[in-house]
Amino acid sequence: MSRIALSYSQTGQGAPLVLIHGVGSRAEDWSGVIDALGEGFSILAYDQRGHGDSDTPPGPYTIEHLTGDLINLMDDLGLARAHIAGFSLGGLVALSVALNHPERVDKLALISTVAGRTDEEKARVLARLEFLLNAPPSDYFEQSVERWFTPAFREAHPEVVAGRKARAVAMDPVAYAAAYHTLAHTDFGRALTGIEAETLVMTGEDDIGSTPRMAEVMRGHIPNAQLRILPGLRHSLLLEAPGVVGVLLRAFFRGEPLP
Repeated sequence: MSRIALSYSQTGQGAPLVLIHGVGSRAEDWSGVIDALGEGFSILAYDQRGHGDSDTPPGPYTIEHLTGDLINLMDDLGLARAHIAGFSLGGLVALSVALNHPERVDKLALISTVAGRTDEEKARVLARLEFLLNAPPSDYFEQSVERWFTPAFREAHPEVVAGRKARAVAMDPVAYAAAYHTLAHTDFGRALTGIEAETLVMTGEDDIGSTPRMAEVMRGHIPNAQLRILPGLRHSLLLEAPGVVGVLLRAFFRGEPLP
């Protein structure tokens, strides 16, 4: 697999921690979570292929591409092992690393991640992919914004929603669809029983894409997993509730009781 150039940042000192964003986003979506994490972590956050300032090779992309990208980046930076936290598509990349490169993972955090889709859920995500293949990212954003953010947050923080839209619209539409193809066609299901890392699963109570039922599936299949369902929240936990996410991650990665 050919290597590509990934845009990344490294901040802080302490336990190594890798943060992986979702489709149509970029590393900066973790900024509020990083602030809430506080000191004690050496954080690597990067833009996945096709996103932000990273290379945009032709698609479609596969989970193997995205997994290889991260392993290559860790190798280039001399990072043998780290905690890994992934959001949405980033959670699938984190799962893939944990399954295929378990020696590289200390603890694992899965935020708004999918597993064990029903036939109906598969049909819905494939319909969203079909929409994206035939419409620009701006149209997809408008179709999805209610799934991602609560009405109260959209009203109180229009600038955050506008920033998220700007990041999506700035993407190459072919790359956006290529990344979404990976999200739509990846589901580890019962393979999750092979996860060795201690794992934290969290999702929003009202997330209709990465549902609480799916989070329960992950908690049930991963041998050493904890679960937190966040009340009243939808999909975009990194932007709507970064403080909540950061506090949970900090406690989990430090081996403290979860709040």
